[in-house]
Amino acid sequence: MRLQTPALRQSGHMSRALIVRRNFASSPPRPKPRVVVLGSGWGGYEVLRGINKRKWDVTMISPTNYFNFTPLLAGCAVGTLEFRATVEPVRRYTPEVTAYQAWCDHIDFKRKVLRCMPATPVDVPRPGSPHLSKDRSIQGLEAHGRTFDLPYDKLIIAVGAYNQTFNVPGVKEHAHFLKDVRDARAIRSRVLECFEQAGQPVITDEERRKLLHFCIVGGGPTGVEFAAELHDLLHTDIKQHYPGLASLAKISLFDVAPNILGSFDAGLQKYATKKFTREGIRLLTSHHVERVEAGKLFVKEEGEVPFGLLVWSTGLAPNPLIESIADAEKHPKTHNLITDDNLRVIMKDTGAPDPDVFAIGDAAMIRDAPLPATAQVAYQKARYINKKFTAMSKDKEHVKPFEFYYMGSMAYLGDWIAVYDRTQVESGPKAKEAGRLAWLLWRSAYFTKTISIRNKILVPVYWFINWIFGRDLSRF
Repeated sequence: MRLQTPALRQSGHMSRALIVRRNFASSPPRPKPRVVVLGSGWGGYEVLRGINKRKWDVTMISPTNYFNFTPLLAGCAVGTLEFRATVEPVRRYTPEVTAYQAWCDHIDFKRKVLRCMPATPVDVPRPGSPHLSKDRSIQGLEAHGRTFDLPYDKLIIAVGAYNQTFNVPGVKEHAHFLKDVRDARAIRSRVLECFEQAGQPVITDEERRKLLHFCIVGGGPTGVEFAAELHDLLHTDIKQHYPGLASLAKISLFDVAPNILGSFDAGLQKYATKKFTREGIRLLTSHHVERVEAGKLFVKEEGEVPFGLLVWSTGLAPNPLIESIADAEKHPKTHNLITDDNLRVIMKDTGAPDPDVFAIGDAAMIRDAPLPATAQVAYQKARYINKKFTAMSKDKEHVKPFEFYYMGSMAYLGDWIAVYDRTQVESGPKAKEAGRLAWLLWRSAYFTKTISIRNKILVPVYWFINWIFGRDLSRF
């Protein structure tokens, strides 16, 4: 039998009292506020990378489960790079982030609820199933009631934009775009298919010339860089493996503007024009495409132009989600969401910004301060959002307006030649460069901006392998 002295009994009562007090003093953990990010492009993915996931419950909604490093897609389309080197998986941050491969169809700003729909089939595909048809996949999911609602506390809209066709008939049906790694894969397959078809003995020379006519509509950086990469392919690996066909191949670049690379310095525009003309790339500026049919486009100044491949790169059109929003103010011409200088969406009924809804990237525009729809604008806006959310997680107010710092523009012209333009920067040296040095700047900039360590290794490795052994011309 153990005896307890009054002192021991008193200390026991005190320890139990302390335990009781400690239990009463504890409180259940406060749930983290939910942040929903719409889109996994330059804006959305950078928010996903930089936001403090210990302070915020982060959910991403995107129809793709990866991020595209878009500046390298032109190289992917001709085999200079492999496709995996230009994508970053959204689920790299799992389980810190909840990711749904889905579309957002509707935003209820008053209830703070999103209506979403899976972007992947939720039923097992069967012959005749609408899931097997790309055009009918949305209808098939809706018919089964496969939508879901998702509440949010804070919303970041970064859905990007679609390809602008200017309602030219036949473009969506017969042209290729270059905004996604799947587009690059389709273009690469089609280029090789054109040469395989042209090599068949049943094809006439006239049909071969039509098949090997590669047309590009759009004289901006994307169209110019694809033309340059395609020219490199034709005059290296294609010339070696298809010696009888390479001389029949032809590249034509159409644009409604009087010059290519319209946002660049005038001297660099002339340099690019001379370079392309010397290399045999036909530049048809001030030309207007009226319609597109299978294997031919109709140009106002040229008439009927046959082609084997048509790549369309003429600008951006609003995302369908942005078009469906009626509660927020939008630009009358571009239909982008209007935000204040803190990137908060301005609501139509009050004329004031919604403190819980932000919009960045190609889907948004700051009131009275339009910026170009480029990756560096979306990237800088995303980093600004991350700073803002860091301050909010500490119960502080971040009211400093967004400021864009223009870093310059670059474009590849082929044969290890590029142009680099910093003439419009507000701070730092106002310089421009053309030639091999600009090409080194172009490659080093894209290499350093590649996000993951994995791709920082893969990109230069593929560049080196293809330089030594040539591009892989297998089609599968």
